[in-house]
This record gives sequence, structure tokens and C-alpha cells, in this order.
Amino acid sequence: MPLAKTPGKSANVLGRILGLLLLIVLLSLVGFLWLDILGLVDARQVALPLLKMVGFTSTERQINAEDPLLLDRERLIKREDSLSILQEELGLQTADLKKQNDEVLQKQNSLTEQQKALEDQQNSFNEALKAADDKKANLVQNSKYLNSMPPVTAVQILLKMEDQDLIDLFRVTEELAKANGTNSIVSAWLSKFPPERAAAIQRKMARKTGS
Repeated sequence: MPLAKTPGKSANVLGRILGLLLLIVLLSLVGFLWLDILGLVDARQVALPLLKMVGFTSTERQINAEDPLLLDRERLIKREDSLSILQEELGLQTADLKKQNDEVLQKQNSLTEQQKALEDQQNSFNEALKAADDKKANLVQNSKYLNSMPPVTAVQILLKMEDQDLIDLFRVTEELAKANGTNSIVSAWLSKFPPERAAAIQRKMARKTGS
């Protein structure tokens, strides 16, 4: 009576068969790679159709060594990469130049404003100097005019003037007398002023002379 096959023995036989198949595949791959290393077989070209059959596609750019335009293509790719880098550098330089140009324009505008302010100050100073010269010229003319009058007549005109105008006129009159080597007529005019007005004028003149 034949013995029945046990499930344990069938599993052992199946495992041995699968192990032998895997060993054969592994030895085949090792031999295939060894032949590729020796240059007898192009492993890439042989394996590529098999990889495509299982759905694997390479993302790397395929290079055909027999393409007569291969070197030109490589040069073109390198040139495009160089142009991209150059364009990026030019963009950075352009941005830097624009920034520098904006800074120069800002400094130029600041210098223009400072120059205008200086010109305005110079114009104001010139106007003030001209006004002072005109005032001095008028005082000299009035002093000469009053000196030519009799003291009584001149005092009648002087009494109508403000204290500061009187002081300025008296100072110019004294300067002219000193320059001409003559005695000033200011004391004669003051002697004919009302005593209080004359004393006030003399105090102000003395205070400003000492200050």
C-alpha cells in the first residue's frame, strides 16, 4: 500500500526548487556583470529592454556613443549652461549698478540742495551787506547835510528822529569828523536838546560803546 504524501515534504521540495532558481538567477547576474566588465557584453543595452518590460524608465539623458553630433551636442549643452550662469551674473551686476546709481543720484540731489541753501545764505548775506552799505551811505549824506545847516535848524530835524536813528547818525558824524581831523558837532547838537532827551541818548550811546 503506497504511502500518502505529507504536506511537510511537499513544502520542503518546493522551497528547495525556489532556492535553486534564485541561486541560478544570482549566478547568471554575476556572470552577466563579469562579462560586462570584461567588455564582452553591453549590460546596459541588454538589460534596458527588460527594465522597460517591467515598467522602469531611466530619467537620465540617454547618450548614443555612435551619434556623430555627440560632441557638438555636449558643447551646446555646456554653452547653454555657461550662458545661463552669465545671464544670472549679469542680472546681479545690473541690480548692483542700479543700486549704486540710485545712491549717486541721492547724493547728487543732496549736494544740489546743500548748494542751493548756501547760495540762498550768500544772497541773504549780500542783501544784508548791501542794505547796511545803503544805510551807511544815507547816514553819511544826512550827516553832511545837517552839518551844513545852522545847529538850531539841524536840531529841529534831529528831534523828530527815533533814538536809534539818532545814535547811528551821531556815530557816523563823529567818524567823519575824526577822519577829517575836525571837531564833532554832535556835542553842539546835544546841548540844544531837551535835557532829558539828551541824557537818554548819551546813556544809550555809552552803553553800546562799552558792550
